[in-house]
Amino acid sequence: MAPSDSVPGVHVVLIAPEIATNTGNIIRLCANSGTTLHLVEPLGFSLADRHLRRAGLDYHELAVVQRHADLERCLGQIGVAAERTFALSGRAERAYDAVAFRPGDVVVFGAERAGLAPAVLERFAASRRLRIPMQPGNRSLNLANAVAVVVYEAWRQQGFRGAGGSEGDVGRGGTLAESTSCEPFDGDV
Repeated sequence: MAPSDSVPGVHVVLIAPEIATNTGNIIRLCANSGTTLHLVEPLGFSLADRHLRRAGLDYHELAVVQRHADLERCLGQIGVAAERTFALSGRAERAYDAVAFRPGDVVVFGAERAGLAPAVLERFAASRRLRIPMQPGNRSLNLANAVAVVVYEAWRQQGFRGAGGSEGDVGRGGTLAESTSCEPFDGDV
């Protein structure tokens, strides 16, 4: 089941992701939050990578994942106004939670090691460059964690619309435990 138009997800864009397990975890996150994932080439792994499949488990069938040759084609296909497109960077001044996210907004993340290239970051006005606050002296969060922080803030702002459960249970429909139908992970798949 893919996210429907009634699910207020954002579009997550990963530019040149390098680590299959991060992308697999992000696929799982996107499936569970009604978020569309866009992968901009080059990818540092094959989409058939066993680590990607393992991290994403069977969620790749539940998520909307699109692959693009470059950022321009990606943004053109999404078709959102430039003022609703945001870039995440440790070099930004504005905190991610200062934005009133809307359904269909686009959030762009860079590669694990380098982040967004300066030329890409310059495409975004200072008001559309966002950061996740951290303790001084630390470099960065794991990419999958950074995406989760922003996606869930955007979804929280929209009242977790589209989440399972009754009205009083919104946001409580999932579980932190792994499914018992999956084989245990032993680290060497």
